Amino acid sequence: MTVRTRCLLLAALAFAPGLAQASSGDAWEAMRADVSEKCLAAAGASMESAKAVVDPFGSERFGLALVSGKAKGAEAAITQICVYDKQAKTVELGSELTEDMLKN
Repeated sequence: MTVRTRCLLLAALAFAPGLAQASSGDAWEAMRADVSEKCLAAAGASMESAKAVVDPFGSERFGLALVSGKAKGAEAAITQICVYDKQAKTVELGSELTEDMLKN
């Protein structure tokens, strides 16, 4: 690799993070909105007044959220872990976790 090629490569790499960060902010926000919307919809069958707290970035393959609310037909507050497949754009919910379970 010539010195000129190395310099051009280093210059390109120096500017790449700024470009990626500028273009990915909207994409991350859209992903978080989709995670929240789909997790809340899925949790609607088992809880009322649900609220989602979305992990800002999730893992490499999955979006993650905690969905909390009142169990339907009961007074107990519950939380479910919601996993969003970033490729398939589908969600799965874990089992209902009670407040006592979360304290331990």
